[in-house]
Amino acid sequence: MEEQKIILVEDEQDVADLIVQGLGEEGYRVIHLGRSEGLEQLLAKQDVALVLLDILLPGTNGLDICKQIRQWGYTDLPVMMLTALGTPENVVLGLDNGADDYLSKPFKLIELKARIRSLIRRQQSIVQATQREAQPSKDTFNYGFLTIDDYKKVAYCEGQELNLTSTEYRLLLLFIQSPKKVFERSELLDKIWGINFDIGSNVVDVYVNYLRKKIEKVTNKKAIHTVIGMGYVLKIED
Repeated sequence: MEEQKIILVEDEQDVADLIVQGLGEEGYRVIHLGRSEGLEQLLAKQDVALVLLDILLPGTNGLDICKQIRQWGYTDLPVMMLTALGTPENVVLGLDNGADDYLSKPFKLIELKARIRSLIRRQQSIVQATQREAQPSKDTFNYGFLTIDDYKKVAYCEGQELNLTSTEYRLLLLFIQSPKKVFERSELLDKIWGINFDIGSNVVDVYVNYLRKKIEKVTNKKAIHTVIGMGYVLKIED
């Protein structure tokens, strides 16, 4: 199997050493940069599977770097933000600037590895899907005022396109494929993030809340409900 390359942009050397060693044990080749200079050239020369970006960097911060990566044309390259600023506002900023996922410092190496595996596996699935012959009729899902065209990877609420991140899109797709089913948090972690154990994180609640707010920005009708003590369900009342 070909070695997968990851670019790490992190100015804290002790954090970088920990990540380089830990991911190296998983078989990844980690290319470490202390700042953003040289990143564009590296991306052009290397076949990169994922980019890890610290937000607080000298010079250009990670949010601007993530936006630049997308502007350079790497729209499908998985980007994960590493940040000591774990507030919902800062997480939203990262996602809005093109990040696919975030991880707050300090983090457990086992969770970082699981998130990376999930992002890379997800990207490989997307590439494989785009290579298949299109079957639009089988790739459209409707429930109430929600519609997903999974061939185009676009979601609509009351006919208006929703601007979803890749994680939010996968969440909605999972919900719309099984409306009225209550999904436990552990099941969502497994199916969306590829994590089949309790990571002690509120990542599920954060992303479901983002998705819910984007839907409710378009309509005043409720779609995603919290089932206390159990999880979440997509249920639209008549």
